[in-house]
Amino acid sequence: MGGSPRYIKEIIEIGATKMCEVWDLGLMEYSEAWELQRRLHCQRAEGKISDVLLLLEHPPTITIGKSGTLDNVLISREQLVQQGISLFFIDRGGDVTYHGPGQLVGYPIFDLRERGKDLHHYVHNIEEVILRTLKDFSINARRDESHPGVWVNGEEIAAIGLSMRRWVSMHGFALNVNTNLDHFSFINPCGFTDRRATSMSRHLDSEASMEAVKERLVFHFHDVFDTLIKLSSIRLDIICTREEPNALP
Repeated sequence: MGGSPRYIKEIIEIGATKMCEVWDLGLMEYSEAWELQRRLHCQRAEGKISDVLLLLEHPPTITIGKSGTLDNVLISREQLVQQGISLFFIDRGGDVTYHGPGQLVGYPIFDLRERGKDLHHYVHNIEEVILRTLKDFSINARRDESHPGVWVNGEEIAAIGLSMRRWVSMHGFALNVNTNLDHFSFINPCGFTDRRATSMSRHLDSEASMEAVKERLVFHFHDVFDTLIKLSSIRLDIICTREEPNALP
C-alpha cells in the first residue's frame, strides 16, 4: 500500500493461482468511484484486465440500494445538505448505508466465472477477509446468517452490498475503522431500526492505523481468495464522467 512496498513484495513472492491488482485511491468522491467501477467492470467482463480491488474512503455520503427507500433516511434532504452529506441512489443490492472518512471501502471487481459462479461463497469469503482482519486487532466479530455483513456484539462493523452482472462483481464492503458514528444516526443502517453501527476505534478505545488495517486486509484477500496481489499504478485517466449515479443534491 502507500508507503509499504516491502509488504506488497512479500505477498507477490508467496504466489497464487490468480492475479488481483490493488488500487489504493485515498479519498475519492462517490460519483468518481462509481464511474471507475463501471469502466473496470466492462474491461474485466471482456477479459481485458485481471481482477481489481479498489481501496478508498469517501466524503460523507449516504447510498440507497435497489431494495432501499428514503424512509430509512431519517433527516430531510435540506438537513443532509447542511451536514455536507451527499445522497445517491445506486444499483447495488441492499438498503441504506453511510460512507465517510475513516471508513475503509473496498470494491472488488472480480470475475466469478473463474471462481465457480458461486455468489454465496463470494460473500462468505469477503466476510472471512474482514473477520480475519478484525481478529488481527483483537476484535472478535461474527457473521449474521440472516444478513450479509460483519457484526460485533450485535452492532454492524462492516456492511456488504454487491452488484453482479455477467458474473463480474461491483460495489463491495465498508469497514468502519475510525468512522464518525454520529452520522449513522441519520439512517436506519441496512434498513434495521433496532441495530446500531460500531467501529474498530470504538472497540480499541483509540484510533486504528488505516494503513495497518489495509495491509492486513490485503494479506487476507490474498489468502482467502488464493490470489496473487499486485500493487498497481493508479490510472485515474480512465475515469469518465459521461454518466453519474442519481445524486441528490
